[in-house]
Amino acid sequence: MLLNVERFETLECDILVAGGGAAGVPCALSAARLGAKVILVQDRPVLGGNASSEVRMHIVGANGTGAFDRGEELVTEAREGGIVEEIRLDNCVNNPQRSASVFDLILYDKCRNEPNLRLLLNTAVVGVEMTGQNIQSAYALRNSTEQGFRVYAKIFIDCTGDGRLGFETGAPFMEGRESQERFGETLAPTIGDNYRLGSTILLQARKHPVPMPFSAPAWARRFSRDELRYRLYATPGHEQPTHEYGYWWAEWGGTLDTIKDNEAIRDELLSIALGIWDHVKNGPPGTEQGGDPFQATHWALEWIGFLPGKRESRRFVGQHVLTEQDVLQSTEFGDAIAFGGWSLDLHPPQGIDATGEQPCEQHPVPWLYDIPLRSCISRDIRNLMFAGRNMSATHVAFSSTRVMATCAAVGQGVGTAAALAVARATLPGNIVLDARLVYEIQQQLLRDDLFLINRQNEDANDLARSATILASSSQPLGSESNVISSQTRAVHGLRGAPPHRARPGTHRWMSDPQLGFPAWIEFLWPETVCIVLVQLAFDTGQHRHLTLSHHDGYTSRMQWGRPQVETVASYRIEFEQEGAWKLLADVSGNYQRLRRHVANPSVVTSTRRLRITVIATHGIDHARIMEVRINGRRPG
Repeated sequence: MLLNVERFETLECDILVAGGGAAGVPCALSAARLGAKVILVQDRPVLGGNASSEVRMHIVGANGTGAFDRGEELVTEAREGGIVEEIRLDNCVNNPQRSASVFDLILYDKCRNEPNLRLLLNTAVVGVEMTGQNIQSAYALRNSTEQGFRVYAKIFIDCTGDGRLGFETGAPFMEGRESQERFGETLAPTIGDNYRLGSTILLQARKHPVPMPFSAPAWARRFSRDELRYRLYATPGHEQPTHEYGYWWAEWGGTLDTIKDNEAIRDELLSIALGIWDHVKNGPPGTEQGGDPFQATHWALEWIGFLPGKRESRRFVGQHVLTEQDVLQSTEFGDAIAFGGWSLDLHPPQGIDATGEQPCEQHPVPWLYDIPLRSCISRDIRNLMFAGRNMSATHVAFSSTRVMATCAAVGQGVGTAAALAVARATLPGNIVLDARLVYEIQQQLLRDDLFLINRQNEDANDLARSATILASSSQPLGSESNVISSQTRAVHGLRGAPPHRARPGTHRWMSDPQLGFPAWIEFLWPETVCIVLVQLAFDTGQHRHLTLSHHDGYTSRMQWGRPQVETVASYRIEFEQEGAWKLLADVSGNYQRLRRHVANPSVVTSTRRLRITVIATHGIDHARIMEVRINGRRPG
């Protein structure tokens, strides 16, 4: 009955986003926040994809393989901003217990609170209707309610990972590993093949006050010490085994079709994960294991996944295919919408069966690099875009772009581009032909605290840029003028931008700690101005890692379970009228990075002075503000 499309419920929107993972959620949210009517279709009961409670992989990104925390004066702040930063900060403060299900709820809450966004969970895209090279509508099924939907949209965005929506359109895609000759990549195999990165099932265990025995099922694998010598038994460059998180290197299925064979891959991964746990608990088979080498006697399984964490399947062919050279040389793209920085992280396709090989080979990326919008627009389907691990990249380049924080940044970039294209009545296939539209997309991303290499705030309506700026105090590396430096993070030599594209510096105002609080920064204009909006970007310690992880050792190196110590906790915004200071905003308990305050037009008529007073931070002894934007107009 459901396959009778005449019985499908008709829905209409500006943008359909298929896939609610790390790319899809920021994509849908960014488009909706910019005024587009968005429908987000997710085939699972929860959001988050590989970061959800169903898989429980922690989100890593551009700062993941650089310095962990070598001191903020040395390290470029490579942690992604925008919506993924907002989610990380919310999760850090509101989920100190590190509950996977609470993280699901945080993502769900974000979507539920967005009035322009309709969320369809447990709903899968199963087909499309085409007119020439344009998608007219997509068909989606929700078996839980025995419903079908026919969704009409202007732009369709595939964030499904596997590329189900794009596949239904006939859009060209790549699978497997390209040969060295095809794209001139030195890290590619000499002869191309259909192998890819495999999948992993994670597990979690909990320590108990008494010994907890474990008996593996008959179908679980048995591993010898030699078979796990490069994985379970610590070697230089790899972390010690961790019982509370599982084993990312328990990877398998890369020599199979990770879509068509996913059920068989799941079954074998369960056998592998339980076999590793059996080895940890009971020792290698056929031997008398002396003592408790893994100190696991009192540990017992708490959870094991039944949904494989999939690394690679289809990659669409876009208007540009990102390559190894683009990543390693940090190629400058005029249509950049995001940045990456994770290493080129290549795994043996045989996964855990490659017993004589390391579980991964990481080739450091020397600089942050651009990700162009053209790698997120279908070459052949005019209103199809994509974000996440199915974007247009070679297997080698994909090994860096695939990590979830990078996918999230790309997702927000694509959602922003789609929303502005809808407002302009422009098809995605034509966006990069419109230089003005590309410029507006990049300026909006900067406004929303996305970092783009060597791109600067050029907002003509930003009155802060034309003001005289004073401060109660400042530090030598933290002048008050930095709040209009047009860059919202520090860039230094270590893993920053290429020297010819870098804008080095701290890019923040820092008050003098000797003078304590309150500390203020003030904006003065030679003539009266009308304030409409005040936007602040605070320091949230973006030189550190910050992500939900069930790996205790990993999380111990973060400031988890509380606001970041650098962040301004309480502040006031005031403006002067008729010789008196009047209140525009009074905030306490802040922990977020990006805060916007809309002026009440019945209160704020005109002023020549605006002051931001920092009353307290969450730990450090001085005020830090990365950027101040003041939108408004001059009378007349």
